[in-house]
Amino acid sequence: MKNFDSIVILGPTASGKTKLAVQLAGRLNSEIISIDSRMVYKHLNIGTGKDLGDYFFNNMPIPYHLIDVCEPEDNYHIYQFQQDFKIAKNELINKGKLPILCGGSGMYLEAVIKDYTYTGIPGNPHLQCLLETFTLTELQEKFEQLPHHYFKDTADLGSKKRAIRALIILNYLIENPSFYIPESIPLCPLILGLNPSITDRKNKIINRLKQRIETGLIEEVDSLLKAGISAEKLISLGLEYKFITKYITGEIDKENMIELLQIAIQQFAKRQMTYFRKMEKSGLKIHWLTEENHAFEILKQHNLGL
Repeated sequence: MKNFDSIVILGPTASGKTKLAVQLAGRLNSEIISIDSRMVYKHLNIGTGKDLGDYFFNNMPIPYHLIDVCEPEDNYHIYQFQQDFKIAKNELINKGKLPILCGGSGMYLEAVIKDYTYTGIPGNPHLQCLLETFTLTELQEKFEQLPHHYFKDTADLGSKKRAIRALIILNYLIENPSFYIPESIPLCPLILGLNPSITDRKNKIINRLKQRIETGLIEEVDSLLKAGISAEKLISLGLEYKFITKYITGEIDKENMIELLQIAIQQFAKRQMTYFRKMEKSGLKIHWLTEENHAFEILKQHNLGL
């Protein structure tokens, strides 16, 4: 039986991840590390679904990490997230607590679970534009033609996007042979996945969006614009901010905004599930839950304190 060093709770948007994470953290006397690419930003509360009022178990607050760590104007990226994650994780380990990771950002989850070591390598817009003109097969051939480097043994060339990133990384490593690559120390997590039926997921997304609008989502976006955050920046911070910014600036009307936003969130949830399935294919075992109580049964089976 594996000795797990963490618990991961993943699932598409509106699937109930936070609720389950809080229950586990309360019963295990632990803390939650949010794995979300948008909750790191301050002032983006309703649109990102922080739901900080839900972090209570038996009327006691559950500590959380990596929420509200930077300003909306900051250029916060996945490499910085990895560094902040390691600090939070080590803090919990030093307390003797089992970290509980909770989130739906598949790329961020995979990066911290597998401890990717190349996320610190900068992009190359010029090279990327050039590579975009080639097919996947041509990109793979170009990759093979480059000088041998140990990165070539682990690079993922399974899609055009990944092949382009692999070429950018390999070119950078060849041009910068002294680039420091820290030792990779992957996690060994017990991964629990929430996957409501498509009908349930659709209804939850519709109801949650309605609730968020009723509780001030439009006003939140409006206040961010009035605070000086550009419409372009807000549009880049997620679907809710993108479509509501377009509504506030007069590009679309309210009815159209709600309809388009609902569709976009549904499509986003589908992409999340596709990413999680890809994670499984890469070797990560995900225990998909048919009901919430099943999580506690799995933890008991693995002697994780329940």
